[in-house]
Amino acid sequence: MVTFENIKLNNGLTVLVHRDRHTPIVAMNLIYQVGSRNEDPGRTGFAHLFEHLMFGGSVNIPKYDIPLERAGGENNAFTNADYTNYYLTLPKNNLETAFWLESDRMLGLEFSQRSLDVQKQVVIEEFKQNYLNQPYGDVYLLLKPLAYKKHPYRWNTIGREISHIEGATLDDVKAFYHQHYNPDNAILSVAGDVKPGDVFKLAEQWFGPLPAGNIPAQSYPREPEQLEPRRLSVSRNVPQNAIYMAWHMPTRRDRAYYTTDLISDVLSNGQSARLYQRLVKESKLFTELNAFISGDIDSGLFIIAGKLMDGISMEEAEAAIWSELNRLSTDLISEEELKKIKNRIEANLIFARMPVLNKAMNLGYFHMLGNADDWNREAEKYQRVTRADIVEQARTMLVPSKQNTLTYYADNK
Repeated sequence: MVTFENIKLNNGLTVLVHRDRHTPIVAMNLIYQVGSRNEDPGRTGFAHLFEHLMFGGSVNIPKYDIPLERAGGENNAFTNADYTNYYLTLPKNNLETAFWLESDRMLGLEFSQRSLDVQKQVVIEEFKQNYLNQPYGDVYLLLKPLAYKKHPYRWNTIGREISHIEGATLDDVKAFYHQHYNPDNAILSVAGDVKPGDVFKLAEQWFGPLPAGNIPAQSYPREPEQLEPRRLSVSRNVPQNAIYMAWHMPTRRDRAYYTTDLISDVLSNGQSARLYQRLVKESKLFTELNAFISGDIDSGLFIIAGKLMDGISMEEAEAAIWSELNRLSTDLISEEELKKIKNRIEANLIFARMPVLNKAMNLGYFHMLGNADDWNREAEKYQRVTRADIVEQARTMLVPSKQNTLTYYADNK
């Protein structure tokens, strides 16, 4: 059980604190509820660009990293479709340094054309290196718009295309910053050997004076129910043929999310899982084959991805995957198999509660979902899933009419 206290400042900033007396290190996590789904379809990649810009210096602190490193701290950040997450750790005696740094860049970034040009180039090079010039790098640039037609999940966090970042102006990024990087759109969580009252005082001192942004209610286009399969085939300079199959899955807040996550583990969690045992090890149809979920807040994707052995046709490979899916949709898995998977998940959840940074991150994340205390109930939600739930979810979700398939051919085969 991870205990915590929380308050909400007058400007809308939520502050959560967990006291962990077993570590001299304190973790601070700051979630801004802005991700790629908040972008204009014609100007994508801005949330990710801002992850870079936020380290470029604020009005009173030209270089964010220098004072943090002097205080013995480390930091990083990530952006996804739903939110942007900044996190740091430092000795508890220097906690106020973290409040000074984070409040100042929430108050005002130091915008300059030079800084923007530098970070744009960094992101453009990242786009080229990771998505265009890397084998299989463009898979999700292709698969997402195949699966989504209305919802903003149809583009990647990096953006739909390089031209959107190339064309970003100083006015564009300033407007994006002032709309989303405000206390009433943020969740601050702190974990470590600190008294909640002391943290709340620091939060009031450093963040309290910042004005609210009056964030408008966000609404996202609802993705229409998919009624027919979609397919796309491409050829690329890659070492072997690959197949990617995707289906829409329940939202992160849905009870069936946990069933769907368990299905992915039944199929592909370790070398004892079904896809590896039957289609990689025994049948030797694939060199690797995995099932996983995207984990998005809105309806994400359940994905199966595999690389084919030489000489295996795409039709044979897909048929073999379907044989396993059909089996999952008709036959109850054994109690022993389900218990083994649940125990592994529970062990992972317990282990995840140990690092102080994980505590800060997850308290903020689950508060964003609706209730920070739900993190303490994750294991229970997995344990409540039955064998019949798995059959029903597989039968409902994993059907040919809702399938999105990307066949990825090696052009030298």
